[in-house]
Amino acid sequence: MADSGELGVIAAQTKLRRTFAIISHPDAGKTTLTEKLLLYAGMIRTAGMVKGRKARKAVSSDWMEMERERGISITASAMQFLYKGVVINVLDTPGHQDFSEDTYRTLTAADSAVMVIDAASGVEEQTRKLFSVCRMRGIPILTFINKMDLPGREPLELMADVEEALDIQASALNWPIGSGKAFVGVADREAGDVILFEKQGIGGSERAASSRLSMEDAVASGKVSSELHEQASYELELLNEAGNPFSRDAFLAGDVTPVFFGSALTNFGVEPFFDRFSSLAPFPSARPVTLDSGEESIVEPVSEDFSAYVFKIQANMDPKHRDSMAFLRINSGKFERDLVVKHKRSAKDVRLSRSHSMFGGERTTVDAAFPGDIVGVVNPGSFAIGDTISTKGGFSFKPMPKFPPEVVAQIRPKDLMKRKAFDKGIEQLKNEGAMLILRKFGQPNSEPLVAAVGRLQFDVLQFRLQTEYRVETQLDALPYSYGAWLVGDPKAFKPPSSAMLAEDGEGRVIMLCVREWEKQYALEQNPQHKLLDFVD
Repeated sequence: MADSGELGVIAAQTKLRRTFAIISHPDAGKTTLTEKLLLYAGMIRTAGMVKGRKARKAVSSDWMEMERERGISITASAMQFLYKGVVINVLDTPGHQDFSEDTYRTLTAADSAVMVIDAASGVEEQTRKLFSVCRMRGIPILTFINKMDLPGREPLELMADVEEALDIQASALNWPIGSGKAFVGVADREAGDVILFEKQGIGGSERAASSRLSMEDAVASGKVSSELHEQASYELELLNEAGNPFSRDAFLAGDVTPVFFGSALTNFGVEPFFDRFSSLAPFPSARPVTLDSGEESIVEPVSEDFSAYVFKIQANMDPKHRDSMAFLRINSGKFERDLVVKHKRSAKDVRLSRSHSMFGGERTTVDAAFPGDIVGVVNPGSFAIGDTISTKGGFSFKPMPKFPPEVVAQIRPKDLMKRKAFDKGIEQLKNEGAMLILRKFGQPNSEPLVAAVGRLQFDVLQFRLQTEYRVETQLDALPYSYGAWLVGDPKAFKPPSSAMLAEDGEGRVIMLCVREWEKQYALEQNPQHKLLDFVD
């Protein structure tokens, strides 16, 4: 039993935590913004850039070789560090839509999200999808409009775009002074002054020098031209008269998103944004669970009982350790290394002996952690995505949905002598959940089918099988572009002639079809069955 002193420690530590995901459309600057948070937290001396990596150091959160080669984030990564007295757990998610399922799962581990928008493009398709997931899960969102140092749309137009495209009120907490090459700083609407910046280092590799002063002094000193002053004053007056008011309660309820402007590339506006984020973002709160009785309940973070769930599994993160890592989101109590927990799915006790935190792929042993923290534990095959673990037992956290694939292919090793390594790689990558490994229904020994949300997943699969398991593969695309999970007796189900039934590793059956209308046709022909777009 935890005493009041220990519960007090858990409560204090929980209030210090800010666990959030960074989401965006590809190329909006999400990973660059993550890197700048590390720079301002003092975790790195100079920031590595996403582009031009041959001349610059690789971005810390993109540990996978293929990510460094292509300059994109392929997997979600988790890092923890201290920022001005606040413990930050940042979840950097893939922006590319082909990896959206990994992003959806990662969002379940976040208490808030930072939405990065390109000032030239505004709200884009992938941003809409990710925003809808956050809204569905009740995750409050802060908006950072990036790339103000480049030619882009007018700030007022961008604010209107956020409101119309996402159906949410937007409230600007700061306002840009100038844009493009004339972007010199931001006006702090609450304080009533301005923060001006100067570039430091090549490509924003060092913190931007800043000064805070009144708008009048900024104009008098020549740092802000009379033209920029006139434009900013006019726009700020419009916001004061007709803009949406901001309240933290409305933000936490998901009714309003606070909007900030800046440039992650030059670091202009980055530090003021992170400072406000630390004060606005919520600390971990109660999480819904389903009791063994079937009743719904909640788990409070400040508790004597530890609980967590697995939201991500990743194999071979460190070439020196060819193992699998299960990432836990802690929801209640205190984690301690060597803690023995009840594993809900297997009904077995498991000792969490090898626990780590990750930073750019480097492991650090974790001896203690608190609600909101992300802990990686070495996974010898015990854990699967969505698993609930706890010291008390008797409940499960909400399951994570599985989405139907949009691309399907058959894969096999080019060298049959590498079959054992191929099977091992396929099994480990299946456990990560980024793609489905299927077999034709009723043919458990058939060559595996790989199914994913996007084609780029297949490139990653082949790349990793070759680099991590030394297996070259032959991948043949199949014509299926739509899928749905089958509910009912699969042996009594008659699919359309061009469709195929396949089975995943957990025995769930999915119908793969070439054309979308075939799903409705199949339901008409099989009224005793159901087809679902996702399953828990």
